[in-house]
Order: sequence, then C-alpha cells, then structure tokens
Amino acid sequence: MSPYALELNDISVTFHSPDQPAQRYTAVADTTLRIREGEFVSVVGPTGCGKSTLLNIGAGLLEASSGEVRVFGEPLRGINRRAGYMFQTEALMPWRSAIDNVMVGLEYRGVPPEQARAQAQAWLDRVGLRGFGDRYPHQLSGGMRKRTALAQTLALDPDIILMDEPFSALDIQTRQLMENEVLDLWAAKKKAVLFITHDLDEAIAMSDRVVVLSAGPATRPIGEFEIDLPRPRDVAEVRTQPRFVELHTQIWAVLRDEVLKGYAQQLKKAA
Repeated sequence: MSPYALELNDISVTFHSPDQPAQRYTAVADTTLRIREGEFVSVVGPTGCGKSTLLNIGAGLLEASSGEVRVFGEPLRGINRRAGYMFQTEALMPWRSAIDNVMVGLEYRGVPPEQARAQAQAWLDRVGLRGFGDRYPHQLSGGMRKRTALAQTLALDPDIILMDEPFSALDIQTRQLMENEVLDLWAAKKKAVLFITHDLDEAIAMSDRVVVLSAGPATRPIGEFEIDLPRPRDVAEVRTQPRFVELHTQIWAVLRDEVLKGYAQQLKKAA
C-alpha cells in the first residue's frame, strides 16, 4: 500500500492556442506534489501561477501534458472518483433546495432517495444548517451557501478532499468560522486534503504542510514547510502564537519575491 493518497509526479501542463497551434503556454513544469493519507496540505503562490491547474489535474478534470498521477498507489485514469471537489465559485443549483443540492451527488451514485435524503440531512445538521434544508440558494447567506457546498462535498465521503480557495469571498468572521468547521470535520475522519489558497495565514493555521509555488509561467514548487503547531487549532487564536509568527516569516521570505514577480506580470499583461 502506498503511503500517499494523491501523487502528482513530475507533472507538466502546456496549453496550445486553438487559433495558433505553434503558440504554447506552459502553466506547470516538472512539479511533484504528494499528499499522505490523513494529511492536510495547502498550496500557496502568486495569482495566476497554476494552483488551480494542479488541483484539476488531481481531480482528473485536466490531463497533464507529461508526468503521472497516482491515487492510493494506482495510476489515475479519467475522473478521480475517490476525491470530492469544493470549488471557489458556487456550484449549487439555484432551482434545488439546500437538501436537494446536498443529495445530488448521492443520487448520481445510485443511493436510494430516502437514504440519500437522510444522509443529506445528517450533513446539513453537522455543518450547522438544521432547519434550512428547504431554503433555496438565494435565500441563504454567503456563509450558509458555503456550508451547503461543504456538506455536498463531504456527503459523498471522499477519501481525498480538494478545495480551491473555498472561503475567499467570505467576510473575515464567517471565514474563520468555516475554517474551524473544516478543521473539526477533518479531524473526525482525517481525510487527505489538498487546499488551494492565496492567504498565507489561512494556509499556516489549517495545514500540516505548506507548499509554495513559483510565479508562472512554468510554475513549480520552490519551498515546502512542515507546520508543527499543535492541534486542535483555533484559526484565530493560533495566529497569536510565536511559532505561527516564525513560520509566517519563513514562508513569506520565500513567497514574497514570487508574489512581486506575479504582480509585475499581471501589470505587463494589462498594459
């Protein structure tokens, strides 16, 4: 048995222009990233560096130009059915109630309707939405919609959880509540988590390990840091610990120049 839930081995991703096939853009180059069973790993890097590309590779939504993806030691072919994906943008269906949104994945997997509804209700209860199952997305606050999306992902009981900046649109108080909620749910079952974020504080507060990516094009890991803060953690309180500040300083020293490079590239594109 492989000790890794998800392995991205020597991955490169090159995109070709449909109008001009000779024009190529290498988003990711020679990147290896491995997540152990039960490990919470965050990836940080400049805007547009390819963080989400790596997540889509791990989900099987995008095929790498070269390299190999393994899931619990087995080569990935097609969609990663052992993974649940929580997107940055809302993936809730506006015509379905909260409980019906949570049920949808279970229904696609052939779970009988009554059983699917019971499981969906149990997850709504766990994320603090008891009594809100009949509400439609437009009737829920931003935080409630994120809770619904989280329940929708976890109801499938995935072995790997992929999260793409899921809380970036929330206010700071709601965001910290959601971060603590995710940590509590993760601690209960210790699934492998690959968490994409642009927020270094969030990455350190939640993770076992933080991986830093270079600015694109041809992004690659340039730093890896073990987060040795004790668990359980409160994401607000842990920020006051001297070790948190020390880790933040160390990681930012690697990340800062890449953020500046990425910012300069964005300005160049806009000019």
